[in-house]
Amino acid sequence: MSGISDPRSHVQSRTTADPDVIYVGYRRRGRAIVEKQSDQQQLTPERSLELANHSPSGFEWGYGGSGPAQLALALLLDYTDDEEVALAEYKAFKTEVVSQLECTGPDGCWRLTGREIDATLHEIVDDPVAPSVN
Repeated sequence: MSGISDPRSHVQSRTTADPDVIYVGYRRRGRAIVEKQSDQQQLTPERSLELANHSPSGFEWGYGGSGPAQLALALLLDYTDDEEVALAEYKAFKTEVVSQLECTGPDGCWRLTGREIDATLHEIVDDPVAPSVN
């Protein structure tokens, strides 16, 4: 026994996530911007860069590169507020969600809800995800 717990087991215990939160991504002057709609705060890479440095120049989406990896980590870190969960699951989250995001439609942005994040975590994690409690 290595003494290291499986980070996936911590997904069940998270209580800070808000399933009603909405993240919105769009481009301003060619730069990728992501906002947390509930408080109009811009999501930045700084906190996620402390855990893994994929793209210090910023976020991206719509493919499987370093910018999308940084965004996937930042989204999970912000949503769950759990470094272990974010680090354990962001690569699969990038593949399943961030690489598929597109700024299409009349508003030119994508939207990702807390419920969609919960559903994806439920799919990619062996343990079931407990409902968010606020």
